[in-house]
Amino acid sequence: MIKFLDLKKLNGRHGAELRAAVRRVTDSGSYILGDEVSAFEQEFAAYCGVKHCVGTGNGLDALTLILRGYGFGPGDEVIVPANTFIASILAVTCCGATPVLVEPELESYNIDPVKLAKKISTRTKAIMAVHLYGQCADMKSITVIARKHGLKVIEDAAQAHGAVYGRKKAGSLGDAAAFSFYPVKNLGALGDGGAVTTNDASLARTVAMLRNFGSKDKYLHEIKGVNSRLDEIQAAVLRIKLKYLDADNSKRRSIARYYRSKINNRHIILPSVTSGDECSHVWHQFVIRAKDRDNLQQYLAANGVQTLVHYPVPPHKQKACAEFSRNRYPVTERIHREVLSIPLNPGLTGKEIAVIVSALNDYKPG
Repeated sequence: MIKFLDLKKLNGRHGAELRAAVRRVTDSGSYILGDEVSAFEQEFAAYCGVKHCVGTGNGLDALTLILRGYGFGPGDEVIVPANTFIASILAVTCCGATPVLVEPELESYNIDPVKLAKKISTRTKAIMAVHLYGQCADMKSITVIARKHGLKVIEDAAQAHGAVYGRKKAGSLGDAAAFSFYPVKNLGALGDGGAVTTNDASLARTVAMLRNFGSKDKYLHEIKGVNSRLDEIQAAVLRIKLKYLDADNSKRRSIARYYRSKINNRHIILPSVTSGDECSHVWHQFVIRAKDRDNLQQYLAANGVQTLVHYPVPPHKQKACAEFSRNRYPVTERIHREVLSIPLNPGLTGKEIAVIVSALNDYKPG
């Protein structure tokens, strides 16, 4: 069976360096907000092309702390894609604000700027642009709309580490951005982790306090914060893996190009690069669509290819988001009904890629 993702194999490529990094932390005697976190924050800020990076415990907290840092709460609305992972929506509700769900473009899976503009009200405070599956949203159009209405633009860049849009990297395209370093991400830790990137010095200071019980000086608490600090060991791991991110993304693009040129089956819809710039997509997932998705997934499993569905149930149909259950989002529902993620990662061999392509080309609906 070709695994969808073999993290042991991927991380094994850097085994000696990772072990040395962990040992460096254990030998340091400094385990919370020490030199490794500080160094990673500086390195990742430079990588993204921003002035500030603040490490957090995970990606959801990164999003939530941005919203809290801007003071959003009850009575405020934040526009969010209807087909995103639920974390994007939870960040808004955790602050007491109201998520306003907007349908995506079918071709890109990212939020539709035309539909977005129609959802802005006097209560709207921000637009959350989710770079789903690794492809940057239409930031040019989103920024124009946001500036017209005086709104903040927040990137959910949890799947877009290293993506480039208009010569700028994800994480520098809005007022602030949230990253997740969950192990499966293009830049993944060996556990949970997240970060906020921004050029807004005031926001960075506030987020840095919020993540640390609302404190910048020990035992002095200026605001009501939380405990969400990037771990020293995870920061050390991320510093190693950041060195290889661009090369890994290049490999992902190479595999995606091969898939898009070699998979030829009229029953399968391939993903597209909608911006025309290949670098805008880092292929966190290679997501195909098929009307008989479940049958296709079973067929691929029978032919030795493991696949996943990102995501089987849209947010508005989750029990946790019952307030949206009466709303209709037909594009979102179609996407969640048809999408199937096939293996794409830097650890795939040429033989495995050929097997995957052959299996997809040979598929015929029952």
